Amino acid sequence: MRLQFKGQVFVENHHLAVPYHELKAVRSKSVSPKASLHDNLIIQGDNLAALKALLPTYHGKVKCICIDPPYNTGNEGWAYSDRVNSPMMQDWFGKVVDRDDLTRHDKWCCMMLPRLKLLRELLTDDGAIFVSIDDNEVHSLRYLLDDVYGRENFVTTIVWHKMDSPKNTAIHFSEDHDYIVVYARNAAKWRSNPLPRSAKMLARYKNPDNDPRGRWLLSDLAARNKYVQGRYPITTPTGRVIKGPPAGSYWRVNKERFAELEKDGRIWYGKTGDNRPGIKRFLSEVRSGVVPQTYWHWKDAGSTRNAKQEISKVMSLGPSQDAFVTPKPSKLLKRILQIATDKDSIVLDSFAGSGTTAHAVLALNKEDGGNRRFVLIECEEDYADTLTAERVRRVIKGVPGAKDKALEAGLGGTFSYFKLGKPMRRESMLKASGLPDYERLAGYVFFTATGEEFEPEAINRDTWFIGASQLYDVFLIYDADTEALKNMALTLDIARKLPSGERRRLVFAPTKYMDSELLHKHRITFAQLPFEIYETVEKLVK
Repeated sequence: MRLQFKGQVFVENHHLAVPYHELKAVRSKSVSPKASLHDNLIIQGDNLAALKALLPTYHGKVKCICIDPPYNTGNEGWAYSDRVNSPMMQDWFGKVVDRDDLTRHDKWCCMMLPRLKLLRELLTDDGAIFVSIDDNEVHSLRYLLDDVYGRENFVTTIVWHKMDSPKNTAIHFSEDHDYIVVYARNAAKWRSNPLPRSAKMLARYKNPDNDPRGRWLLSDLAARNKYVQGRYPITTPTGRVIKGPPAGSYWRVNKERFAELEKDGRIWYGKTGDNRPGIKRFLSEVRSGVVPQTYWHWKDAGSTRNAKQEISKVMSLGPSQDAFVTPKPSKLLKRILQIATDKDSIVLDSFAGSGTTAHAVLALNKEDGGNRRFVLIECEEDYADTLTAERVRRVIKGVPGAKDKALEAGLGGTFSYFKLGKPMRRESMLKASGLPDYERLAGYVFFTATGEEFEPEAINRDTWFIGASQLYDVFLIYDADTEALKNMALTLDIARKLPSGERRRLVFAPTKYMDSELLHKHRITFAQLPFEIYETVEKLVK
């Protein structure tokens, strides 16, 4: 069953109509020798447009997405601002959403659907998305994610016990938890990493008999699962006969297997040798961590109070100052990253807020020597620089007086700050205004025409080559200089100089001086700039 909501018909394919935008580097706000889209990123601008702008570079490359969208409580003061091409919907969309808005749930769905669709395009085949939410929209979110990712790719819903004390001002119940809904791009391929064992867990492993195999934990030999071979007497070293397992249970191994375990010194009868036996599980033989559970207590994942204290310390705020209303603790995000990333994974947060995701990525890299990269998008211009990016600058350089010694010394790392630029529209190209640079346009035309990842390092300006797809070698004859662009065209001379190969060549240029017969002879499919691309795709498919 699909979720039905007002405005649905206008937003279902809205992500396709969103134009690609330039991403303008702001070097003064970066912490990097040279701004690059392949660095850690903080992008200021509307997250829908920014996600579309990231597609040429990051399509299918993001291992883990962590987002904390508006919970739609009615107190957040957000407005749906996407430019949906429907005059009849603009007035409804543009109003600020508050508690009295009876259609706020519909608006929230309209806001989320196109973003979820673009986010899915950025995930690796074995990637996953983690969405923080509460009771206001968790049901709607599940329906949306079922629709976008497929119900078969639902992984779990985590309950985060976020409050370290009850709210005594609550009218009905103290709401102590939020949810983290997890979907995989492909649940058959995605696997969670084990979480590290805590000091408390490790302390349970002991070695009272000085076994040379090291510390062990006693596992109960009895179980309640019916096992027809699990009913037999056992004689302890003291000679006492245990006629069988406790009532209503069974020994978990048969008599022959028990004898093998006993011979190998894996059965423990207690220090006196007269206790009911158990099986020794050696720490050296169990998996390196523990399987993640779906209930996360604030002591393990941090609380909302921890989050506010953390950001206040990093940003040097006084007791009466609030930097961000609903921050998440870095401990919570770090736990997600431990479960969902490898050491070289790319992590995306398109509702960056206070920058907790970046903080957690840098902290985990410092801890395990990883090289994870973060991509953060924050739409609010007021604090994308002064809060989101500033927090990351401080944790990179060090926070004086922080309890965490690594944070105090500085977590290290870099990031490049980008601002969402102008849309790369056909109209602006025709007027030769707002021309994008060569690499940006190359990424746009390559991804849009082939649907495959763009690798900037493949560019060869001498031959106009910008990349190889599965079927085509792709070329772009272009210059961001207006005067130079006026005189550019695909000519027979250029066609002869293009690198030869067995595959067809897809060539983008402002115009051509070759007829169809010559194009066919040189195995060239021509696509005229500015952006005659979707038509080209249709021709290539045919």
